[in-house]
Parts: sequence; C-alpha cells; structure tokens
Amino acid sequence: MLTNIFFSHHHISPPNENVIITDPWQPWWERYQPVSYKLCTRSGNETEFRDMVTRCNNVGVHIYVDAVINHMCGANAGAGDHATCGSYFNAKTKDFPAVPYSGWDFNDGKCKSRSGDIENYHDIYQVRDCRLVSLLDLALEKDYVRSKVAEYMNYLIDIGVAGFRIDAAKHMWPGDVKAILDKLKDLNTKWFSAGTKPFIYQEVIDLGREPIKGSDYFGNGRVTEFKYGAKLGTVIRKWNGEKMAYLKNWGEGWGFVPSDRALVFVDNHDNQRGHGAGGASILTFWDPRPYKMAVGFMLAHPYGFTRVMSSFRWPRYFVDGRDVNDWMGPPSYSDGSTKPVTINEDTTCGNDWVCEHRWRQIKNMVIFRNVVDGQPFSNWWDNGSNQVAFGRGNKGFIVFNNDDWSLNVALQTGLPAGTYCDIISGQKKGDYCTAVEVHVAADGVANFLISNENEDPFIAIHVDAKL
Repeated sequence: MLTNIFFSHHHISPPNENVIITDPWQPWWERYQPVSYKLCTRSGNETEFRDMVTRCNNVGVHIYVDAVINHMCGANAGAGDHATCGSYFNAKTKDFPAVPYSGWDFNDGKCKSRSGDIENYHDIYQVRDCRLVSLLDLALEKDYVRSKVAEYMNYLIDIGVAGFRIDAAKHMWPGDVKAILDKLKDLNTKWFSAGTKPFIYQEVIDLGREPIKGSDYFGNGRVTEFKYGAKLGTVIRKWNGEKMAYLKNWGEGWGFVPSDRALVFVDNHDNQRGHGAGGASILTFWDPRPYKMAVGFMLAHPYGFTRVMSSFRWPRYFVDGRDVNDWMGPPSYSDGSTKPVTINEDTTCGNDWVCEHRWRQIKNMVIFRNVVDGQPFSNWWDNGSNQVAFGRGNKGFIVFNNDDWSLNVALQTGLPAGTYCDIISGQKKGDYCTAVEVHVAADGVANFLISNENEDPFIAIHVDAKL
C-alpha cells in the first residue's frame, strides 16, 4: 500500500536500542529512551530492518528514521541489561558501554537549573543544556559525541535510509545539529542519484510563545510546523468563532513558517495523545469525520511538505478530562512483542492498527496531491461561513461543506470539460464512477451538491479521475 503511486516516504519509530520500561508496561515513549545505536527494538532486529529498507526502496518508498540524538535514557532508568538488544548500561553513572558514552559525554556541568531538568522554557540555555523530562542530555558540542551520532546516522544511510526526523531539535543548539549533519554522507547510490543529501526535518515545537523559534533551525532543513494542526483543528471544530472561510490565506498568512521550510501534519504520535503541542483542538482518527476533512484540506492545499499519520488504537480511559492510558504502546502479545498488521478484506487493517493511510478518502487525497503537484492555488470560493472550495490550476478541485445546512452551488473549477468521479464518496473504476459524478461544462463550471448529513461532507475531483 505504501507503493510510490501513493506515498513517497515512510517515517518510522526510532530503530535503535532503547530501555525496556515495565511501569507502565512498555509505553510508546520508551522508544525515545536510547541505550545504544544498535538496531534492535520491539519492531525487529537489524536483519529485519535492512530487509524493510531494501524492499521499500525497491518499490520507490523511502524511509525516514526518527533520530533520537539529544539524549539517552532517563536518569532514573537504573542499571542492568533491561534494553531491547540486552546491552548493559548504568543511568546513574551515565555509563553506556555499547556506544560507548561515559559521564564526560553529558551536559550536567552546563545545566544551570536547580533540578538538572528544564524548568523554564523562556531560558534558552536551560532548554538546550538541561534534561528534557530527566532524559540524560548529551554534550553535543563535543566532537566525540557528534562523531558517535554521525556514525549511527551514516550507518543508517549506508543501509539505504533517505532522511531523518531530528527528535527534540529544539533542545539542541542549531550549530550542534549542523555540525552533526555536516558529517553525514550522501545517500546510497544503489537507490539514489549521486550527491543526494538526506532529507532533514527537525522537531521544533514553536507555538509562538517562547524565545526559541523554528526559524533558528532553517539552515539545517525543514521544521515541524505544530501551529498547522492546532489551528486547522480549531477551524474545522468551529471553535473560538473560527470559520473555514478564513482559510483563504492559509499558510504563511496565518503566521506559519515559509512553505519550503514546513513539515506539516494534522496530528502526530505525541499530540494525538495530548502530549507535545497543540492541545485539545488536535483532530485524530478518534473523530473520523472532521479528521478526514482536515487531512483532505491539508493534502489539497499547496502549503508545506505533508505527512499523513498511521496509528494504533489503545483503550482510552478518561479521568477528569485526561486519558490515563495515553502511555500505551502498540498492540502487542503478553510477551511484549508487537502484533502484526493484518489486512482486512476491505483493505483496512486489523489487530487494532488504524492505518489511516489506507482509508479510501485519505489514500485518494494522497493521489490527488501527487496529480496536482506544482499547480497553483486557484479559484477560491467561500460562502462567508464554513463552505469553501479551491482548485489547483487545471488539475484538481475540492469543495467542503462544514456548515449545518446543505451546499448547492455552481463553481468555476478551472478544469477541462467532462465527467469526473468524486474521489471521496468513491472513485473511478474502469470507465465508471463508484459514487458521485461531477459534470464540468465547457466553461469550467460545475454544480456541487453536498448535504451536511453526508458521511464525508466534501467532494474532490482531479484530471486522473475523469471518465
């Protein structure tokens, strides 16, 4: 399903050895507590990792690795071999012989907070030199540490990895990140043309309220634009008087980073659980109807480099408005091993894997984005409320009805005359549509009818879905 007709890249969890946490039982976030740079986790061992990268590259799907390089495991993780490859470590003495790192390789001497943890996000020195939630903070100004991190990343590049999400980039000095990136090789020429650099995007949570800005990191690559999902969620939910009509100047006009620096998403693994950034407005698979609208809008709009989430379900349990199960890891057997992703007859996933990327509406909108790539944002229309439409040059057009009444309107699509299949309610199958047909007249105008009661109150058409 992740073949390149749909998805060009796949972002994976950290593939390196992490601490095994048993209280709570193997939470999702244990993957963000490294013990070494050996490649074995609950997702599999190095042989299996190499096999996945090779098979994905062979069908044109490139792998981006989540690189956890700001820190090692938590200061209270104890000592022993309770790690996913069985490597010994001692968090108290900061001894990680499988790397090796020792006490000299951490920032404790530089940190100026009382606890050693970040206490004040308005102090850029604390944010970058102290421990993020007690995680042992690596001294990335040391050439030895930079070299060990680069050695790990270059090992992954040799295997065939195409790029990296730099986890917790905000907690590292931009110059230290740059020094590491400058040590990276070009991508493996078995799959990439000579001289291709790894794609880099940095996790920088900048909601505009702190001194550290996403722009501090532009020199290193793209940055995560967390304001994107937070604002889009607010608009689609119609909170705070927001309306879809206000999305006309979506993107930089909303105070986001420049499009060519932005990595955007409706939700991610953190904020779909209320962690990270964005708060209650974030839309997720738990709210499928507005979620599909938000993802559809994101994939149709030219702003940013888009990422689609693919999740697993967990048993949510709310106490005083907070999900006390937000720590839960992937569907797994009693021995801690992860359950396989099974595929149902209707192509969705089983075993509590959500696989949003397989939902017809989202998969078809990924195709839409690929078809309209490079086309300008055009033919905007709105009713002053929550009915909006826009095109992408002469290749695609999308219409949303997020009002509490039906939409019935003739709009200029910018598309060639003909009959098109709506790719949201169905799709083109041979020479007929499985659901709604849209007739574009010689002058480019088409009539759209969208009930506010529809399962998915939006319609999208593009030139590859023309009969």
